[in-house]
Amino acid sequence: MHIVNIIAQLRTTDLAASIHFYTTQLGFTLDFQYDDFYAGVRAGDHIIHLKLVDDADPSITFVERGEHFHLYFQTDDVIAAADRLARAGVRFEREAHETPWRTREFIIKDDQGHTLYFGQPL
Repeated sequence: MHIVNIIAQLRTTDLAASIHFYTTQLGFTLDFQYDDFYAGVRAGDHIIHLKLVDDADPSITFVERGEHFHLYFQTDDVIAAADRLARAGVRFEREAHETPWRTREFIIKDDQGHTLYFGQPL
């Protein structure tokens, strides 16, 4: 078996708001939308699916309590990424910092509360 891509799915209670966050604030593009309950946003060769649900994603609280993440975006310049997101009005949960495991990272939340890390190996 040869895996050619991995696609994550995030649940949202407001598909339009999530599409807006990922396209307007993060700068992704809308890859597709199926009716009013499913969409895909693209960052380069990578896609994230967004699925409309009735109730908030229960993993949001779990991730917050355990200092986990929903998605980790690796970039070659985390400082430039942080600057771009700050200019787009994104609020940071934690500003760019160096970690003991030799990365530089910052943390944000999407419009639904999913925890998103952006990191760069040092």
